[in-house]
Amino acid sequence: MYEPIRTKPVVHRVGGHQSDYPHSSRGEALDIQLAGHLAALLTLTDELGLQDAAAEIAAQVARLRGAQPTRAAGGAAEETAALHQRAHDLAARALLVAASRADTTVAILAAERMDAHAAALSSLDLAGAH
Repeated sequence: MYEPIRTKPVVHRVGGHQSDYPHSSRGEALDIQLAGHLAALLTLTDELGLQDAAAEIAAQVARLRGAQPTRAAGGAAEETAALHQRAHDLAARALLVAASRADTTVAILAAERMDAHAAALSSLDLAGAH
């Protein structure tokens, strides 16, 4: 789906040496990005009260970060449709990063969450149409 990067990034730092700055591999950077998207999705999933889905997402965040994610308790402060739309968008971002790093488990989870939020939005639209 994605073509791998073939060249190393060129970064010039004035007065600094290459060893003066922390470096991470592309895989580590993608892990960090993916964990961030999943943590944001976890927050919205918790707000929507979807405990089973939240547990699955929390397990993947813990796997990527090496520690359990911080979870906030609380009800939905926003309109339910807006929460589902934001969750769908975050799941799409997580799917793109998971596909980029070939993480099948997270890609499947993200695709399932996208489908679930799209179905919830569709049912909310149908309920609002009557």
